[in-house]
Amino acid sequence: MSLASKVTLGLAIGVSSAIIGYVHYKQSDDRFKLHQGVLRDVEQQQRRKHENRYTLQQQIDITKQLKAAMEVDANEESKRNTANAVTPNA
Repeated sequence: MSLASKVTLGLAIGVSSAIIGYVHYKQSDDRFKLHQGVLRDVEQQQRRKHENRYTLQQQIDITKQLKAAMEVDANEESKRNTANAVTPNA
């Protein structure tokens, strides 16, 4: 085997090994990035779920306050109507 063929064979093996190594590295990196994306999505879902629960609780509290205010207004209105009915108009 001549020196040129040995150098060519060595270069071909080296380049092929480098390509295979790069492909494996890239594949591992892509897999890691995909996994990080899944973890990020789960975290975002949990955050949205927490925010939605907080918003729902705020809405429940506001609804309770509104109902209480409406009851107070209704009681005051009924007291006024009762007072107007009892007092004779001259």
